[in-house]
Amino acid sequence: MRKTNLIVLALLLAFSAQCQSLKSAGSSVYLSEVQQELKTVFPNNRRINLVFHGHSVPSGYWSRQEVHTLESYPHLLLSKLKQEYPHAVINVIITAIGGEYAEKGQPRLATDVLPHKPDVLFIDYALNDMGPGLERSKVAWEKMIEEALRHNIKVILVTPSPDQRQDLKNPDNKLAQHAKQIRALAAKYRVGLADPYAEFEKIAKTEGTVEPYMSHVNHPNQRGHTVIAEELLKWFK
Repeated sequence: MRKTNLIVLALLLAFSAQCQSLKSAGSSVYLSEVQQELKTVFPNNRRINLVFHGHSVPSGYWSRQEVHTLESYPHLLLSKLKQEYPHAVINVIITAIGGEYAEKGQPRLATDVLPHKPDVLFIDYALNDMGPGLERSKVAWEKMIEEALRHNIKVILVTPSPDQRQDLKNPDNKLAQHAKQIRALAAKYRVGLADPYAEFEKIAKTEGTVEPYMSHVNHPNQRGHTVIAEELLKWFK
């Protein structure tokens, strides 16, 4: 009996290692063509367009309606990518609108996003999707993902940054439910997932609060935006 248990344990550990290996490979393989383009040197290189579609956070809004463009995660990501890929021409394009939720952003994909010919599209709407709710938001996210995939665009879904009115230590809070739905959508469509919500959950548990990472009740400061940028950066390494 003891020998059987050891065999089962060994098989479980091997399976876990295999899954972790596949997970790591997936993050490097999904954007492999983009990474190769980023490594290409003039005159054979081309510009790479990163488009950020969503609400006030990728738009750069902090407190008092101030827009801190260069200290917010799209441009923090650009800065980190330039350290990684010094020969690359990278355009950061913001199609996000403050206050918008996925149902409003979905029709704009055709008019505001596709004309920019994104190499990578980041979708970040969950923070404002708490209003319309899970079911309506899921329909809008699916439409955006499917339209982007029809145009052969690489998609990275982004889980939400914090809203301090939600208890991040409660796994059933509204934001956690949207994060869970986004993870499921990424798995369903086999697209990329950046999961800053999971990182902010860890911060809430270990530090007791996410307040030092926030400029406003639901807008991160540079420290918070850095957490998000680091999660996105993983897809380019």
